[in-house]
Amino acid sequence: MAQPNDLSRSLTPFVQGNTLVAVIELSLSGWLVAGLVPGVARQPMKKLEPSAAELLRLLQRWREEAARVGCTIERVVVAYEAGRDGFWLARWLLAREIEAHVIHSTSVAVSREHRRAKTDRLDAAMLLRVLMGWLRGERGHCGMVAIPTTDEEDAKRPYRERENLVGEQTRIINRMKAAMVRLGIRGFKPELRRAPKKLDGLRTPEDLPIPTNTLEELRRDMARLAMVREQIELIEQARLARIAQAPETGPNAMVRLLASIVGVGIETADMLVQEVLCRNLRDRRAVARYAGLTGSRTKAGSNGERGAWLRPAMPAFAAA
Repeated sequence: MAQPNDLSRSLTPFVQGNTLVAVIELSLSGWLVAGLVPGVARQPMKKLEPSAAELLRLLQRWREEAARVGCTIERVVVAYEAGRDGFWLARWLLAREIEAHVIHSTSVAVSREHRRAKTDRLDAAMLLRVLMGWLRGERGHCGMVAIPTTDEEDAKRPYRERENLVGEQTRIINRMKAAMVRLGIRGFKPELRRAPKKLDGLRTPEDLPIPTNTLEELRRDMARLAMVREQIELIEQARLARIAQAPETGPNAMVRLLASIVGVGIETADMLVQEVLCRNLRDRRAVARYAGLTGSRTKAGSNGERGAWLRPAMPAFAAA
């Protein structure tokens, strides 16, 4: 049985004489575009405003430069490193019949020297080198990220928002507990819903009330905790309503199937479907690597001392 393409190398034959290759080093203030134009000896590099239209005009100008020296461009490949900008640019380019790829940021080998030169120009040149190796079908240069559709990307937002809110909830509770310990108050549980009503009656070991500023801080933290809990509840209710509206459609059917397993709840089932099962992982080993179940050690120090285990991409998946 043929294995799915894991995007570790290109399966399309690469003809350098008719392929325009470009990489983009993205930033908030500007984009640095490095290219490899057939028939042109120099490797052009252009700083642009962060505008997709400007990028399209630059690619067209490079295409015309290649045509002037007798090279007909039949394929245009554009790539950039995955990061804050997400996948909108890749989808925009694909809609205009330009082959777009998003390079997995951790798949690019970089120097581990403590002091090394790092500029946008050097990063763009490095991305261009690894992209050329990937286009030639060679493994080990870099890996690409599967480009999701807008709907697929949006489907991950409820779980990720809930995960952030749960983390915020934990931080608020820990902060309130630390304030209690600082005052010598033990046995009080500030995470309980009735805790705000009991604040005024608390006393320190010196039989003093909680200081005014600390008391106001605790009240604000408790109000913030109530708001976070309300938002978590809204997300969970919206998810249940979405599944109830179309129980047999797309991923909802898979969520219901997983949730029917004893010990697997709706939250875990939704996480598995949206974050794991939607990915085109090559085999069971790839699934285990993604979950961090088959970790590999990082190399710490110049003498190769034993390092820490790599963290899983999805800690919640590993815990599940």
